[in-house]
Amino acid sequence: MGQFSLSQMMDSTRATPLTTTTAEGAITRRGAMGRLATLLAMGAWPGLTGCIAHRAKSSPAAAVRFVVTNDFHHEEAACDPWMQALFSQVAETDGAEFCFALGDLANSGKRTSLENMREHLRLAGMPTYTTPGNHDLDESPVEGFYEEVFPNRRNYHFTQNGWQFVVVDTTEGTAWKDVTIADDTFAWLDAHLAELDPSAPTVLLTHFPIAADVRMCPLNAESLLERFVDFNLRGTFSGHFHGQSLVHRGETEMVTNVCVARVRGNHDGTAFKGYWVCDGAADGTLSRTFVPFVGPVA
Repeated sequence: MGQFSLSQMMDSTRATPLTTTTAEGAITRRGAMGRLATLLAMGAWPGLTGCIAHRAKSSPAAAVRFVVTNDFHHEEAACDPWMQALFSQVAETDGAEFCFALGDLANSGKRTSLENMREHLRLAGMPTYTTPGNHDLDESPVEGFYEEVFPNRRNYHFTQNGWQFVVVDTTEGTAWKDVTIADDTFAWLDAHLAELDPSAPTVLLTHFPIAADVRMCPLNAESLLERFVDFNLRGTFSGHFHGQSLVHRGETEMVTNVCVARVRGNHDGTAFKGYWVCDGAADGTLSRTFVPFVGPVA
């Protein structure tokens, strides 16, 4: 399976370059972002003043490799060979220890689609971690089909090789834009973040993009990010916006990716599909490589 750097992939497809915003850049989504904007202006974000302190007392970490996929939109039986090919390809990733599937597993919330996706995910040959997308809720609330097929996969965290991974539910029912992250997600964060080591390298994963400059970012995304200002947040990965975007907050990189759906296209006008292969190093640095999905064999 061929792997390409992000720059190589962008050159080979002539895709629109990633949108980049620096920590010093203006945050324009619905005006000022309140306390978070003030903290950003002061440089109080991992990778700026906070990161210096983190490096001085960082927790031991080892190398870790993982895969991030998003936006599958399983709709019908014709999607099954596509998904089987996708996760069979993911299974070929040398050294990958686990895989994320960041929402919109189903295209219209059907139980059969969610159940089929659960089986396809097993083809990855490694632990898989999901989060709900708005389309996973089309036929039932999150307490319904999604929760039955993927129990305990709304808000949760785990640690691997000294790296901390936090997955949070950013949906508001079936809404696809102008979303407000639910109070129960914030309640879970406030109850469980104390279980984490602020100095350990941390990765945040969501369905909706959480950088204010990216289309379809939740209206209260800043309230989510604010809770990680004192953490050694090395990167965030999101879906929903089917396109590659990159926003910097100091050394923290916040990215979205194209979809891997058979029945849906990309919002950024590109035609390629694929996923991230990510490497966390022992020194706390995080890198990623885009791997194009080659599709099912005819």
